[in-house]
Amino acid sequence: MRRLQRQRGAALLLAMLIVTMVATLAAGMVWQQWKGIEVQTAEKARSQAAWLIEGATDWARLILRTDAQDREHPNVDTLNEPWNTPLKDVKLSDFLAADKNNTQDSGLEAFLSGQISDAQSHYNLRNLVQDEDEDAAKELATLRRLCEALGLPPETATRIADGMKGADLAEEQLDDEENVTPGAPLPPQRVQQLIWFGLDADAVRRLAPYVIILPSPTPVNLLTAPPEVLSAVLDGLDRGTAERFAQKRLSLDVRTMEDVKPLLPEKVHAQLGETGRVAIKSDHFEIIGELRYESFLLRELSLVARRGLEVVVLRRERLPHE
Repeated sequence: MRRLQRQRGAALLLAMLIVTMVATLAAGMVWQQWKGIEVQTAEKARSQAAWLIEGATDWARLILRTDAQDREHPNVDTLNEPWNTPLKDVKLSDFLAADKNNTQDSGLEAFLSGQISDAQSHYNLRNLVQDEDEDAAKELATLRRLCEALGLPPETATRIADGMKGADLAEEQLDDEENVTPGAPLPPQRVQQLIWFGLDADAVRRLAPYVIILPSPTPVNLLTAPPEVLSAVLDGLDRGTAERFAQKRLSLDVRTMEDVKPLLPEKVHAQLGETGRVAIKSDHFEIIGELRYESFLLRELSLVARRGLEVVVLRRERLPHE
């Protein structure tokens, strides 16, 4: 009798173990399936977000293309133009609702923001690379004045100029491995990469709002540049006069460079004819797009070039969250 009871107990224990094992395996399978669904959903949302953020670049390209069609001021870019108006938290479903051909409620809870800025309102460090010594000296003097205005030592400008020239030479040698200089610096694409030339983080932080690295040399747009850049690129223009010019230019109807002269001292008028250094029109712009979609926040920076009525994306990169 006792032996029978022990057998029954062992059978019951074995049955409980089997049930527990089956339940554990089932729970594991359910968890794996749930995890797979969550990963798939997250990847789908991330893919959709990456696709949707391109809408900010498309919006900006349309604005810039429309601006290029302005027949009244075809060769002028100022801060009063529509491209300088930011796009603020636009719900994408509102665009779909406004489409008469769209009769379905998408329920798309995505918000898009965008901002266009004139890349040529900054001093282009690519200008430091010149074939003529006289031109190179003039550009170096410009960067030195800017560094002085920002409280940076003059050797900062010299270090950047030497680095840009060395990087430009290294870039030319890339196709000829035998002539590549060992240890030559890589050509920087962003201002943050100036640390490659030995600049510290504080110097890069101070320079970032006022300098840029574009694919080729470009003039500074006098109608969009901040006072710091204006007083640097125009030798003899003091900071106070540059600030007054920056305020008065907003109400000035500019059509040619001659319209700018009355707002600037006569001693800098000769420099206004240096078309390679100053201008009133821009061809390069930066676009910052931000998308909030479900749990994702994406920020993207695009550099575009306007070539006639065509707006070409030259560079695109993801930005960290602020």
